[in-house]
Amino acid sequence: MKNETRVLFEQYTSQIAQINGVPDATKQFAVDPTVEQKLEQRIQEQADFLGEINIVPVDEITGKKLGLGTSGPIASRTDTAVEDRVPRDISDLTEDDYLCMKTDFDSFVTYLKIDLWAKFPEFQNMMRDNVIKQIARDRMMIGFNGTSSAAKTNLGANPLLQDVNIGWLQHMRTKSAARVLTGIKVGDQAGSDYKNIDAAVFDLIGEAIDPWHRESTGLQVITGRDLLQDKYLSLVDSTSVPTERKALESLIANKNIGGRKTKAVPFFPSKSIMVTDPTNLSIYYQSGSRRRTIEDNAKRDRIEDYQSVNEAYVVEELGACAVFDGILTPDGAGGWA
Repeated sequence: MKNETRVLFEQYTSQIAQINGVPDATKQFAVDPTVEQKLEQRIQEQADFLGEINIVPVDEITGKKLGLGTSGPIASRTDTAVEDRVPRDISDLTEDDYLCMKTDFDSFVTYLKIDLWAKFPEFQNMMRDNVIKQIARDRMMIGFNGTSSAAKTNLGANPLLQDVNIGWLQHMRTKSAARVLTGIKVGDQAGSDYKNIDAAVFDLIGEAIDPWHRESTGLQVITGRDLLQDKYLSLVDSTSVPTERKALESLIANKNIGGRKTKAVPFFPSKSIMVTDPTNLSIYYQSGSRRRTIEDNAKRDRIEDYQSVNEAYVVEELGACAVFDGILTPDGAGGWA
């Protein structure tokens, strides 16, 4: 590390120590609650989808989920001359605990790279954002691909962080299996369950979403880019009339499947679909659990940043969510893939 870079780096670590109220950021410290909240806000800003869900602090490492949605209607009438009015709990009545698992977000920056960054006036922001951006990406991967919480994770075997924590799709598979339809066949081919994806989604909403959630304006189709490309690319390729192409361009810009607003989300399984309101999905983090250490490792010519936090991925209202898991489409040879 160059001498001028060393000065900037020490200013950076001194700033981190000061805002967290600790004497030295190179020794493990608990992140200040105010700093933690700002950090969570910055993480949400790095991915559009994270800005639509709930990322909320909880006091305990385990407990009952918050139930941020509603489980059904409350309108009623009672003959009070005969009996008392009885209020009802409109949070999800399903017995469901959350468990925050310790997640390490450890990274390093080489001396060579940090020397290059030192040329820019926003050096401290570059150091900070380097980690924040990847935490946002990792949370998206875990939320849609996580299936277990291994004591020792294996990135080589689980490149989408499948073993870091249990994500939203896996919660639906294990806690609300009746709302998860696996291996449906969609396509204009003999043996299909649905001729097109619109019909499939329309049916999924009508059959698997609780009646009081079906008409919610927030209900969206969440999927990967592949299914959207399959749906719209064929339409564009088959249209040569300028006015029709312009209409299709408008349709594509406001994508929908089954009459619902559709969002293609990074790291979502390529041939799956989740129908829910994004505000029905949450990430809980345990307040005060975030730890951090910044180390100058001269033996490896790099700066190491160790961060950890206890967190859980939660589907608030199971009845407001439904999933097509692993959709099969024609393989071009008369079969399905």
